[in-house]
Amino acid sequence: MNITPVRLSLQRVCRGAGPARSDLLRWVRETLSGRKTRAALTIRIVDVTESAALNAAWRHKSGPTNVLSFPITGLDQFAPELLGDIVICAPLVISEACEQGKLPLAHWAHLVVHGTLHLLGYDHIEEKDALDMECLECEILARLGFPNPYQEQ
Repeated sequence: MNITPVRLSLQRVCRGAGPARSDLLRWVRETLSGRKTRAALTIRIVDVTESAALNAAWRHKSGPTNVLSFPITGLDQFAPELLGDIVICAPLVISEACEQGKLPLAHWAHLVVHGTLHLLGYDHIEEKDALDMECLECEILARLGFPNPYQEQ
């Protein structure tokens, strides 16, 4: 098994929030497996206030969101390993997992996989792209031992 070398910068604005660094790294590596030979990215775990501010500034939507991805573009020739940043709102992840009857760790894994796929250029704007991305997420999460996040619990 080839392991993709990943340089992960982890920023925790919410003290003690989120999974272990080793889990985050494992989820990112599995998502990148077969897609990228080396990578560098940041995962920033934030509170509701920062998530809402970023969502307003970048997506022009009010309120917090569970995950935002900020891909780095235009540097492929000079630094192809640079992927970008993923921002995850810890309180929202926990409340969504509870509301949806999911294990919090499974929801965290899903959002890390989802955010990483966005950094790789996947999106879900068009219905076909959304279905492709969901299938890919399900495959990756299954390899990691997590259930399909789109099935009702």
